[in-house]
Amino acid sequence: MPANTQQQRKVIADAVVSMDGYTSTGPEDDMSWAMEHITSEQSEIMYEGIWRGVSTAVVGRVNWEGFTSVWPGLTNDPASSARTRDLGDWLATVDKVVISTTLQQTDLDRTEWVNARVSRDLEAEVRSLKAAPGRDILVLNSASIIKALLKADLIDELSLTVLPTTLGGGVRLLPDGLSSTWRLSHATTIPTTGAVALCYRRP
Repeated sequence: MPANTQQQRKVIADAVVSMDGYTSTGPEDDMSWAMEHITSEQSEIMYEGIWRGVSTAVVGRVNWEGFTSVWPGLTNDPASSARTRDLGDWLATVDKVVISTTLQQTDLDRTEWVNARVSRDLEAEVRSLKAAPGRDILVLNSASIIKALLKADLIDELSLTVLPTTLGGGVRLLPDGLSSTWRLSHATTIPTTGAVALCYRRP
């Protein structure tokens, strides 16, 4: 391979879903049903294997507001595990793109987190990120963004953690009418919470 040829960055979509396919219980993205799993030691190990290979994170408005209200406290809490604090430090400093039609840059700058910017055009932004140098790009549990990128065929890897819970309603992760084929890369069981983590890649 020529020295100046660089492999294109992957877009990895990471989401927690219920057995009946929902990623949150409603428009405010209530994740209380998943917190036992998210905060378990085995889950922390699994997530660390994903985010350490990433240099850009993409989030939507709801997750941005939720993350920035919760994670600084977790990061600064002496009772938090070392992995939780490491993840919090990474979230605070990694390059972040917030997809929103309502947030302004001043809204982002008021938080404790740095290296964050607003983007209005999701598809154009992700295409530009894929072509730019860097490590992989991670979409953090934002259903609306994942749906749009799946429809645009811009997701290379889909990391789904299925929890042994049915929600009966809420926000579905996968869009209606989408036909696509994926290859199972690996699967991991998390005995403490009964979750199954599935990693799919485009063939």
